[in-house]
Amino acid sequence: MAKIYSTRDVFLEKMKKYCSYQERSHADVNKKLYELQLDAELRDEITYELIQQNFLNEERFARAIVRGKFRMNDWGKIKIKQALLQKGISTYCIKKALAAIPNSEYQATLKKLLAQKSKLLHESNPLKKKNQLQKFALSKGFEGYLVNELLGEEEDF
Repeated sequence: MAKIYSTRDVFLEKMKKYCSYQERSHADVNKKLYELQLDAELRDEITYELIQQNFLNEERFARAIVRGKFRMNDWGKIKIKQALLQKGISTYCIKKALAAIPNSEYQATLKKLLAQKSKLLHESNPLKKKNQLQKFALSKGFEGYLVNELLGEEEDF
């Protein structure tokens, strides 16, 4: 005899697969459930089940985004924070995830980016070149004080 599944069970399994494929935010899951045209009560039920069964975890999602954006895209903390805020991640989880980036690695990445960009610039005026490097680093999401500190220390940029 075939087992009869409720609509809730079918959608719950579908969302488990969706969350297993890659880390998802609560906003991603809610958007997907809305696209499936489920009523609000069923969306809340499924989201609750996903959280209870650890398919959905905001802190784990934040850590994954921080790792990826920092190591793969060389983004600074400001830009990463903005991306997480757009996903509806709590300030607590953002702070905790950003704290996982070692300061030495963070500064080394910024220094590497500035050195790479400096080689691409053909500006002879050192002040203009420094300004271009500063704008570049800020656009990557690095903190202004850190950029200025590093550009002030290094004369070979």
